Amino acid sequence: MAPTMKDRIISAAVFVISGIVMCYDIITIPIYCILQWPWVQVRKAKKIRARPVPNASCRYHNYDRPSGLQLTVKRLQLDTVEKIVRYAITKHAKKPCLGVREILGEENEKQPNGKVFKKFSMGEFRWVSYVEFAERAEWFGRALREVGLQPGDRLVIFAETRAEWLIAAVGAFFQNITVVTLYATLGEDAIVHGISETEVTHVVTSHDLIKKIQPVLAKCDKVTHLVYMKDQLSDTDVSGIRDGIRTVPFPEMLKIGQQSSVANNVPTSKDIAIIMYTSGSTGTPKGVLLSHHNMVTTMVGFAVAVRVNSDDVYLGYLPLAHVLELMAEMCCIMFGVPIGYSSPLTLMDSSSKVKRGCRGDSSVLRPTMMAAVPMVLDRVAQGLEEKMQASGPFVQALFRWAVQYRNTWRRRGFDTPILHQLLFSRIAALLGGRIRAMASGGAPLSEVTHDMIRSCIGTRLHQGYGLTETTASATLMDEDDLSVGRVGHPVNCCDIKLVDWEEGNYRIADQPRPRGEIVIGGDNVAMGYYKLPEKTEESFYEENGCRWFRTGDIGEMYPNGTLKIIDRKKDLVKLQSGEYVSLGRVETVLKTSPLVENMFVFAEPTKAHVVAIVLPNIRPLQQLAKTTCGDGGGDGEKSLDDLCSMPQLEKEVQKALAERAKQGRLDKFEIPTRVGLTSVVWTPDNNLVTAAFKLKRKELSNFYREELSRLYQ
Repeated sequence: MAPTMKDRIISAAVFVISGIVMCYDIITIPIYCILQWPWVQVRKAKKIRARPVPNASCRYHNYDRPSGLQLTVKRLQLDTVEKIVRYAITKHAKKPCLGVREILGEENEKQPNGKVFKKFSMGEFRWVSYVEFAERAEWFGRALREVGLQPGDRLVIFAETRAEWLIAAVGAFFQNITVVTLYATLGEDAIVHGISETEVTHVVTSHDLIKKIQPVLAKCDKVTHLVYMKDQLSDTDVSGIRDGIRTVPFPEMLKIGQQSSVANNVPTSKDIAIIMYTSGSTGTPKGVLLSHHNMVTTMVGFAVAVRVNSDDVYLGYLPLAHVLELMAEMCCIMFGVPIGYSSPLTLMDSSSKVKRGCRGDSSVLRPTMMAAVPMVLDRVAQGLEEKMQASGPFVQALFRWAVQYRNTWRRRGFDTPILHQLLFSRIAALLGGRIRAMASGGAPLSEVTHDMIRSCIGTRLHQGYGLTETTASATLMDEDDLSVGRVGHPVNCCDIKLVDWEEGNYRIADQPRPRGEIVIGGDNVAMGYYKLPEKTEESFYEENGCRWFRTGDIGEMYPNGTLKIIDRKKDLVKLQSGEYVSLGRVETVLKTSPLVENMFVFAEPTKAHVVAIVLPNIRPLQQLAKTTCGDGGGDGEKSLDDLCSMPQLEKEVQKALAERAKQGRLDKFEIPTRVGLTSVVWTPDNNLVTAAFKLKRKELSNFYREELSRLYQ
């Protein structure tokens, strides 16, 4: 489409602005060179981060020097989580440890559209010190012994992320009781499976999940005790819990433990600390056996990779049942970083449960560090794009120029503080304005989102790679790594090697860089799967005294020792034309479109092209309908169901995604030729995504069987 006069005027205006800025750059670059020493940053960005292991085939090791904390852990023989926590308590005693936001009340608030929603009125964060945290963990551990658990027994924690979760887990560690973690978003069958398979008698849950756990416990006859975390505002109704189960409020457990004289039963490094159930993207969730040694290895490995400042504060909101969040918070405990707890409902000023005029958790806590998953970061990036589009084409064009400008100078080793203050500081303020480091894991992060978050938040976004089976650690970007699309270099607690995968045409002899299945080896590799010896033997193996795990992910190793995830065995489909399509890679690129809330790319091996099912964002979809399909689509009156049934709108979404695919450098055969729109939200409850919101491809292809057939006609 030929540019309009308005487009030409906007382009000319942005060109003039960029010209003025260029003159400013030429004049001030000597000053910035003196102040910022950019050549130092460039040298650090280009350094070799991991080297091949001599006499080993495509195996890479991180040869960084041990950190002070790493040497301390080795010298003091801190080989269990219990010992690490004890060390942290003695070192950080009176320092704030865990913070919980006070909820003052819940009120009805009328929205502009006339609907009424319940919103929280909230106060400040209330903190407990390291000493108080240790006392409560001690008390809870003793209480577990008083109510019938013995060292070596198992305890299920089925609750959302909150301070009591960590207190309960550490209390169990103090008594050598194994913690079984279950996602709060798991479906009923998966919860029953986890509780029944581990044969637990004691379950810890929360006020918000009582109704969800009731039908589960009716099917789990071995459970005798239910401990529940209370709500700040409402009493917990436990009347529906089946007979024969003793219900104990969390505060009462602390009182029981406080009055108990039971001695701690400290674990050894080989004892199982956690049975962590995976989200189950390809079937029933598997319980991964993580020892105390596995956890300490990861914590110490991260200690080398992450720089911590004395004034750092961590924002905890991701599921603690996910290995990424659990290990991040355990590292905070080790480093003495205060953890303030939040939830997606109260995270920002604009979050759904925050009362108008009340500040969100980020604005009050003002954290400096947090973890995130690509789905959250993609939504942040989409939200920014939506706001820019709503502000008009000139603002949108100026915003894109500013992001590109800042990324360009960053790669040259410069910071852009004036631009940040003028344009990006308001965006950074959404998360409190002090975020200096974010870690992303759990799935590949698109290059577009990576660059946008770095620029708009003004933070170092460290992408990492790890699995539950490797205790969250494998690779991690350091703070000087300015690349995008990669997941960093091996953490010094493990080695990474690539192995040929002939079926997918990935080989370590490939040029210009070796490619193959990623295999991770080291003391962070789990003991195996709970009660699944065949699966354990299939995925884990020992070689020359090192334990290895076959990931099923396909990687590409760069000359500086950094890794890029380029494929996954289960996501790879060979088309009729002989080309291989990575479904996950296509989804990662296309999900950056503001039109996409979620999407499922499908490839039929007997066809030469791919199709997609898109769960759209309603506001951008309404706007697209208004501009391309006439007056009936985008006036806000049509529902999502109505919009998704418009054939013309399907074509327009496909065109928009094709443009996004070109920006993401997808090949022609990877671009969906047909797109179907759906209004069905994919949740763990309808079994279309896992508890970690990863796609269940088999279930999705069955659910949309007729729709996929239509798209291929």
